[in-house]
Order: sequence, then C-alpha cells, then structure tokens
Amino acid sequence: MALILGSALALFAGVTPARAANLASQPDTQVAIFMVPLTLLLLVLLFEAARFVRRGTLPAQISERPARSLRWARDRQGH
Repeated sequence: MALILGSALALFAGVTPARAANLASQPDTQVAIFMVPLTLLLLVLLFEAARFVRRGTLPAQISERPARSLRWARDRQGH
C-alpha cells in the first residue's frame, strides 16, 4: 500500500525514472539515504531506554537456575 501511495505521489510530483536516477547519484542523497534510517533507529533506541528508566524497573528476567551437569564422560562409557 505504501509503495503504491509513494509511486503515485512521485508521479504527481513529476519525478521520472531518469530524474530519480540523477538524484540518486548525488552524494548528498546517498548520505541522506544512509543516515535517515540510522538516525530513526537511534531515536527509537533512546526512546525505549528512556521508557525503562522512567518506569524504574527492568522487564521480567529469567530466574537463576542451577547449571545442569551433562556427565558426558560417564554416559559414553557404555550407558
């Protein structure tokens, strides 16, 4: 749905494939294409960290359980 909407908006704005290719070859556009998603990811991570700090508790953690012994040597001796 978003692809169709984006394509329709681009056509209405007069963007042609040749113009889009010319725009994509510019260094500023390439930097923006890399940095915008990276910045959004960083902002989401900061938002989630702030939520945990504001709440004051961490999500439920797995309780500590004793390590189970594997007894490999005894099992290989004929059991």
